[in-house]
Amino acid sequence: DDSIISTVTTSQKGDVNNINESIRIGKERFEDIFPSYELDDWQLRAGGELCLGHNIIVCAPTGAGKTVVGEMALHNSMSAGKGAIYTTPLKALSNQKFSELRSIFGKTNVGLSTGDISINREAPIRIMTTEVYRNMAWREEEGEENTNDDAADNNKGNDLSEVDAVVLDEFHYMGQPGRGGVWEESV
Repeated sequence: DDSIISTVTTSQKGDVNNINESIRIGKERFEDIFPSYELDDWQLRAGGELCLGHNIIVCAPTGAGKTVVGEMALHNSMSAGKGAIYTTPLKALSNQKFSELRSIFGKTNVGLSTGDISINREAPIRIMTTEVYRNMAWREEEGEENTNDDAADNNKGNDLSEVDAVVLDEFHYMGQPGRGGVWEESV
């Protein structure tokens, strides 16, 4: 567990008292949300850091429970009345995550945007490919506006101003030639 905990990065610089406080906050906030899943300290710490408003990066082996931390971010955003984005590298993974998260958060609260399919784009939780998110972020940064009513209607769900959390699933793609730049640009 220590090696996983040390990979959750925050501004706390590893102070043991701060780590224990993050774990306590995570336990208080998320233990009831995941009653059938015994959360590890590193997951609780990551959840506590999210509650404190910190950005985190979680690096753990396959099957260790990183997805739970992503779901914690979505729960945290929803409880704050804010939006969240969950990205995946492939359309098929976005479709799968869309189905999974609709069963957790409800059909009206989850949308999908993969470039060729768009469902419930104004939902508080939006699942999309990383490329779609990167393009949205670029448009937002450049301040593109549409005055045409049809164009404005087509851009519904593209506003990032109310987004509280962005989960970049499969972050290890960042190091891949050809596709890694998308993750770098998204960050």
